[in-house]
Amino acid sequence: MAKEIVLTGVTTTGTPHLGNYVGAIRPAIEASRQENTESYFFLADYHALIKCQDPERVKQSRLEIAATWLACGLDTDKATFYRQSDIPEIAELNWLLTCVTAKGLMNRAHAYKGAVDENLANAQDPDFGITMGLFCYPVLMAADILAFNAHKVPVGRDQIQHIEMARDIAGRFNHLFGEHFVLPEAVVGKEGSILKGLDGRKMSKSYNNTIPLFDTEKKLQKGINKIKTNLLEPGEAKDPDDSVVFDIYKAFSTPEQAAQMHQNFLDGIAWGEAKKELFTLVNSQLSEPREKYLELMANPAHVEDILQAGAAKARARAGAMISDLRNAVGLVNFK
Repeated sequence: MAKEIVLTGVTTTGTPHLGNYVGAIRPAIEASRQENTESYFFLADYHALIKCQDPERVKQSRLEIAATWLACGLDTDKATFYRQSDIPEIAELNWLLTCVTAKGLMNRAHAYKGAVDENLANAQDPDFGITMGLFCYPVLMAADILAFNAHKVPVGRDQIQHIEMARDIAGRFNHLFGEHFVLPEAVVGKEGSILKGLDGRKMSKSYNNTIPLFDTEKKLQKGINKIKTNLLEPGEAKDPDDSVVFDIYKAFSTPEQAAQMHQNFLDGIAWGEAKKELFTLVNSQLSEPREKYLELMANPAHVEDILQAGAAKARARAGAMISDLRNAVGLVNFK
């Protein structure tokens, strides 16, 4: 029985935080260990250039994110791990797909429409500050997916439209040139996989409310101590379902630990004690991968070797796809 291909991309513009780990990294690595799955993980560094023109930030983020996934247990013998920019076949496929993609489809992309609406609200030209990178982002994302004919693509709810667009683009290409592409499906994580940040909103670098995944113990504890709480005193019952402290605790605990902490909240645990227990739990799980992460960050050449090996595997697959597609569209040699 053929394995199901699952593809996950991570944009390289920031430092991984606890929310990334709970919502994407941990479940994706667990899924990659299934025998019936063929997993592809890539650093979406072309995508990073759309919204970040700081070369040092992109460079540093690529290393941090690669080291994070490896430190968290990604098995590169079972999964293909690579940088998007190391696979020229993706860029070539991006053009082949661009040539069959309707502009009207791109006009409906949420990111583009949102940027236009913001410009209009500020009495600007509708396309002020909008690059072709932003406008054509969904085509490049489709190329990422279709280069490997991925069946499933884990995404956040804000990315579902892009998977639907990839299906539309693949369907149009298949209509014109024959059946070459699988129509991918979006896999959306459970609501509980979205971790709350320091201020109670979704943990996101956009809100500046994150706790970096591999901070030192001291900084991790300091970050946890910054979590906003209410003014209820020790001994007063607290609502665990309305607490960032409990939200994060539950994401790292066993069901039994979560049940006990739930009762502790109802019994009036002090906020200081609750945060202390949260730190102890999270730190115990991150201490070993933190050491691995620091070793990898100190040895970027080793990370590079891993990514180059992954790129070789990815290019073998994508190269065969591009060869087939070149023949399909008429880009053939004369002998």
